[in-house]
Amino acid sequence: MTSNADHTEPVAPGALPADPVVPVPLHAAPLGTGAPDTAPTPTPALPVPVVLAGARGHGRWHLDNIRRLQERGLVRLAGVCELTPLTADELPDGIGVPEQSADFGALLDATGARIAVICTPIPTHTDLALTAAERGVHLLLEKPPAPSYAEFERMADGVAAAGVACQIGFQSLGSHAVPAIRRLITEGAIGEVVGVGGAGAWARAESYYRRAPWAGKRRLNGVDVVDGVLTNPLAHAVATGLALLGTTRAEDVTGIETELLRANAIESDDTSCVRVSTPHGPVTVAATLCAEQPGEPYVVVHGHSGRITYWYKQDRVLLQRAGHGPEESAHDRTDLLENLVGHLTDTAELLVEPAATGAFMKVVEAIRVADDPAQLPSDAWHFDAEEQRRVVAGIDALVEACADTLSLYSELGAAWALPKEVST
Repeated sequence: MTSNADHTEPVAPGALPADPVVPVPLHAAPLGTGAPDTAPTPTPALPVPVVLAGARGHGRWHLDNIRRLQERGLVRLAGVCELTPLTADELPDGIGVPEQSADFGALLDATGARIAVICTPIPTHTDLALTAAERGVHLLLEKPPAPSYAEFERMADGVAAAGVACQIGFQSLGSHAVPAIRRLITEGAIGEVVGVGGAGAWARAESYYRRAPWAGKRRLNGVDVVDGVLTNPLAHAVATGLALLGTTRAEDVTGIETELLRANAIESDDTSCVRVSTPHGPVTVAATLCAEQPGEPYVVVHGHSGRITYWYKQDRVLLQRAGHGPEESAHDRTDLLENLVGHLTDTAELLVEPAATGAFMKVVEAIRVADDPAQLPSDAWHFDAEEQRRVVAGIDALVEACADTLSLYSELGAAWALPKEVST
């Protein structure tokens, strides 16, 4: 079997990557075969040896990023775990000749890796993470970290017991815009916060759902996948909205309402919305992969006297408040692998530890246990022959309205919307 690459445009190493598209499952060594390491692991020396699990599809972005950090003397690509070894042409210039194997555990042992970057199918995340953790290998684990809350807890508990660092790959949370927006909120720049909205109107061709056996699936061979628009391609909108409100942990979630729909002939959802209730207000995110005119996703913090809009792929912030003209700012970003290296070798604080994604994982769980997404009626969408994709009429404006009003599709009168489902 071979990996399936996405058809999205390449992304520069310092930019936010597109939704992860990862290869078919790799072989994880059976848990319990490595020697558990519960003692503090020694500080690794630079450059830190890294193994990348899943180097095609979105993994290509990680290859380029590892090369960038390797050129700075921070890391060294020691190994690549793929079912089919990368060819010389698939390895970026200057990255060297890493060891390759389909056996993840054996590769970690052979290379002496101190960091593993895991960019594999969602259902494999927990077992591969624990395979690394029990060997004392630190982790950068792609989002979503797991397909269910139980698997997330199993991963997080195992990582904590092993005493290794684990960074979850929500690249938007490495943006300096996030603490800048949090400071504006704390300073009262927009008055009392009412809630946070999120909007993502993207487009994916029908071939997107043929890129891998698990694509567009809720389950595969009896195993949870939950590859929906809010849990994978536009998961950043959900996680970033929760972060801006300061409600990232599982205990911050007091209720979840979902409306899950699909235009494509898939199991999972491609046009959905969710409202997460928290003690600091709601986080409402609407998203589609069937946009009329695809645009940049964003989150917006609503206050009594203004609003802050954050285009999280661009690190761009717009502050609009009473008595002032609009103020726009651009922000730098800390790469999550670089932050992990700094955490291990210096005093950098880990930016996205597992606990900081607990609230997001509660959303994943609510979507996992919800009724299967409803098929949109045939008159709600049309097929764009040129782009080979399905387009939902009026969805761009509806997604934007959800973010603006913190409402769900059904509350805005969408003719095809179903009654919302509530998870507590």
